[in-house]
Amino acid sequence: MTDKYAVIGHPIKHSKSPFIHAEFAKQCQQDIEYTAIEVPLDSLASSLQQLRDVLKLKGINITVPFKEQAWELADNLSDRAQRAGAINTLMFENNGSMFGDNTDGIGLCRDLENHDVSLKDKRVLLIGAGGAARGVIAPLMTYQPTELFIANRTASKAKKLAELFADLGQIQGGGFSEVNNHFDVIINATAASLQGEVPDLPVSIFTEQSCCYDMMYADTDTAFIAWAKKHNVSKTVDGLGMLVEQAAEAFYLWRKIRPDTGSVMQKLRDGMQAS
Repeated sequence: MTDKYAVIGHPIKHSKSPFIHAEFAKQCQQDIEYTAIEVPLDSLASSLQQLRDVLKLKGINITVPFKEQAWELADNLSDRAQRAGAINTLMFENNGSMFGDNTDGIGLCRDLENHDVSLKDKRVLLIGAGGAARGVIAPLMTYQPTELFIANRTASKAKKLAELFADLGQIQGGGFSEVNNHFDVIINATAASLQGEVPDLPVSIFTEQSCCYDMMYADTDTAFIAWAKKHNVSKTVDGLGMLVEQAAEAFYLWRKIRPDTGSVMQKLRDGMQAS
């Protein structure tokens, strides 16, 4: 009996998740089927019910714009999902309940490890204060940076987020104008660079030793990565690896087997360069 899974979003056609999970299934010899399903913006609750009861799915991944809404609809949440205020993975339990988790943060942290980026005793700048930023703060803090500064165009949002996670360590928040000094690791959690925009931050945030990570990815350098390279930072990384790593964590939750991510990342990268 083939177990069925899907990724839902609006829009969803561009999703690389079906390819990633098909590769994982092949590699781990799992009999699953994984598809992309576009869900109408105003009917998430009824769509989840249909996916579970009619299509008999075992689990789903959730992408923009449903992560926060799905968090509210889940019956049970993992600790990390509870703190993230959003979920990207759902398991439909045998008793009909929905268990929600958020694998984005662990996906980011694992990809930083893949690129030999250490956070311990480092100054970290997180750009953005939306759902993407909120989802990664707790996992980032487990790596013991000396400081995490959340910078956002609207200062009050960043400050509120910093307060929410203040129990985890030295976390501050503020507007772009409040950012001073340089940072060891700079993470862009906004989607602005896909529109060709870079945050209005001083270039003093960069040093040659800085690592800049964009949670977004594209076939060529995102605007944020191009901006970082212009200022001679030593390392730039896009979010493709994070996408694969968060998918691997979701796959592990569902199938209790951990796939190898390196080969899948390479296939995706090769495919993007070919296109």
